[in-house]
Amino acid sequence: MTPTLSEVIAGPIPEIDHPVTPGDQDGRTEPPALATWSPPLNQQQIPYDRPEQLQQIQSGLMQGEQIIAVYDAIGAGTGFLGLTDRRVIIQDKSFIGKKVAITSIPYSKITSVSVVSNKSIAGSFFSSGAIAVNVGTHVYEVEFRGDQKAHHVHNVILHFIARP
Repeated sequence: MTPTLSEVIAGPIPEIDHPVTPGDQDGRTEPPALATWSPPLNQQQIPYDRPEQLQQIQSGLMQGEQIIAVYDAIGAGTGFLGLTDRRVIIQDKSFIGKKVAITSIPYSKITSVSVVSNKSIAGSFFSSGAIAVNVGTHVYEVEFRGDQKAHHVHNVILHFIARP
């Protein structure tokens, strides 16, 4: 039996790097409890790292579209990755000058998704993880702080692209 979106999204939702309660310093919220996940109704229920990234995703939503999560990316080029119930949204800062691209990728155009994790010789994971999203001949690679975020993004994308 195929898991529902709520089941896929509900497990595991990664810890935010430095969770704070709403209204503290930068406004970030903790991810919702696993057992009580329901579709987000407001930004306090959506796991995100930076409020300005969440607001940028919110400003470009289509009617009826729901945000699932917005995670800050690390490394050169990518600013953040957003997941909605219709698409993946990636901010790309790798252009020359101060140009920034926001790329929307409908789930129907994604051919595969991979989790890329760094392992030490002892077999434990380092504090970062990445995903690779294949769209035609192009591969979008996004690295996150903590491998749980990469796994969460992978599972949500896989849920949407593996549907019959």
